[in-house]
Parts: sequence; C-alpha cells; structure tokens
Amino acid sequence: MHKTLEAASKFETFDLPKLGGGTLTVGAPSAPYDWQMIVVYRGKHCPICKTYLGDLQSQLSAFHDNNVEVIAISTDPEEKAESFIGEIGLEAPVGYDLSLDRAASLGLYVSDPRSPQETDRPFAEPGLFVVNADGELQIVDISNAPFARPELARVAKGLSFIREKDYPIRGTHAA
Repeated sequence: MHKTLEAASKFETFDLPKLGGGTLTVGAPSAPYDWQMIVVYRGKHCPICKTYLGDLQSQLSAFHDNNVEVIAISTDPEEKAESFIGEIGLEAPVGYDLSLDRAASLGLYVSDPRSPQETDRPFAEPGLFVVNADGELQIVDISNAPFARPELARVAKGLSFIREKDYPIRGTHAA
C-alpha cells in the first residue's frame, strides 16, 4: 500500500548530505526563512527535471520574497547530483542520497530504471512539499510520472496569497 502524507500533519524533519558540504535539514527552514519548499526531482537522467529545476531557478526570488526557503533533493549520489546541478546552475541548496526508505516514508513513488542507459538504480518520482512555520504540511503534491508537476510560478503566487490572507491549509476534511 502506498503511503500518503496528510495535509496539516507535522512534517518529520531529517538530514541529507548537502552539495558543497555539510548537511541539509529537510522540513526545517534555515534563517532568515520561516517556511520551506522541498522539491524532489528524479535525478540526472531526467531531461524534464533539468527544465523544471531551471524554471525553479528563475522563480527563486518569488519564493524568497515570501520568506520561503527552497531546497531540491533526490536519490542521486553526490557525483550525479553535483554534475546535474552544475549544468543547471541552480542556486538553491541541494540534498542528495535520499534513501528509498525515506522516499517511501514521504509517500513518493519509486521507479525502476527502464534500461541501464536511463540510470543505474531505482529513483524517487517527483514531489513538492511546503512546510509552514509551525512545521505542518501546507502543500503536498506527489506524482508517479515525470510529466505531472505543479507549475512553479503558480505555486509562488499561491504561497503569496496564502501568506498575505492567512489562507488555511486545504484538504483536511475528515470523511
């Protein structure tokens, strides 16, 4: 059974190694930010990820203007992550070596490579999480395919609206 994280639930923070050295705490924004957006990308093998992370780079200031830290993470090992992020020029912090167990605990789908030419290991499919200042999941978006991801400019505008209007977390009705 596939696990799904629930909107408004507390996000369980964890650490990943960070490109450039040190650790990246996933789910806890670093100063001066009070919210954190976590973008899970498939890995170096994914051309759609390259475009998406390029778009993320172009939207960074919109997120930062709303006091939202942006980080990107993947199951790629350091060498692949470093090479890929270097090609893109992404200036957001990047974590690597996300374990498949941790990916599953986040509710991410995991895929096997279609061939050795694609990549050499199973990898997490895309996800986007926004953790608010209370450590709660404000937004949860998970996909099982590279083609379905939220448009980042719309997410940035939405977060601006949420923060300006104190808009509540949606999707919390108990059936």
